Amino acid sequence: MKSKRIILAACMLGLAGCASQGALDATRDDIDAVRTRLYSVEKNMGGIRNESKEGIGTIAKNLNTDVAAVRKLSADMQASIDSTKTDMQVLNGKLDDMTISLKKPAEDLARYREDADKRIIALEDRVIKLQSSLDELTKKVGELSQPKEVAQTPDSLYMKGLDIFKAGDMPAARDIFTKFLDQYPQHDLAANAHYWIGETYYSEKNYEPAILAFQEVIKNYPLKEKVPAALLKQAMAFNAINDIKSARYVLKKLSEDFPKSDEAIKAKELLKEFK
Repeated sequence: MKSKRIILAACMLGLAGCASQGALDATRDDIDAVRTRLYSVEKNMGGIRNESKEGIGTIAKNLNTDVAAVRKLSADMQASIDSTKTDMQVLNGKLDDMTISLKKPAEDLARYREDADKRIIALEDRVIKLQSSLDELTKKVGELSQPKEVAQTPDSLYMKGLDIFKAGDMPAARDIFTKFLDQYPQHDLAANAHYWIGETYYSEKNYEPAILAFQEVIKNYPLKEKVPAALLKQAMAFNAINDIKSARYVLKKLSEDFPKSDEAIKAKELLKEFK
């Protein structure tokens, strides 16, 4: 039995040895197969990597190209925008220039009107000043052209009126004699002034006022030497207005009151004419 067990053990060991060698060979084959597969996989992986690198390179290259194209497009758009802005600025400038150009005539016209108004005002002021100076000059010339009155006295004023009467300016002479009577009503020459006032009216053929002026001499200054002359001229004035009756009455009075006067001789001659 013992020998059988030993033989069985030996067989089993042989079988075990045979089994282990076979398993080892099988394992080696498997390892080789795995290695072969790994090599194939690695080879495939290498191809894949290469393809991937090439694909990535191509993608990167294409991407760079696209990015460059986008950048160029962006630059072109920016340049276009800048150009558009520049054009807009130019157009705005032109628009401003046009606005200024349109406003300028109106502004020039307003400025011209303002300047014209100022010039007109200045001219008006100048004309007013010149007119004032001219008036002053005219006044001075008038004062210089008129004879200066000597310090006024009753006699000088009376003589002035008489000189003007002789010059033929009856209204002016009458004004002087009237002024004389207003200022010197009690003067010895007052009767003469009234007489010459009557003469101014008589010379103008204004007989009624002449008659009244001569009556002032006859009534108020009966003793003055101008009374006979006043009576004679009064009678002549009555005759001029066809009041013969009054004329004859005055002439008779003259002849009776002042018979020795030269006027009485003239009165007698006139009485003959009035018959």
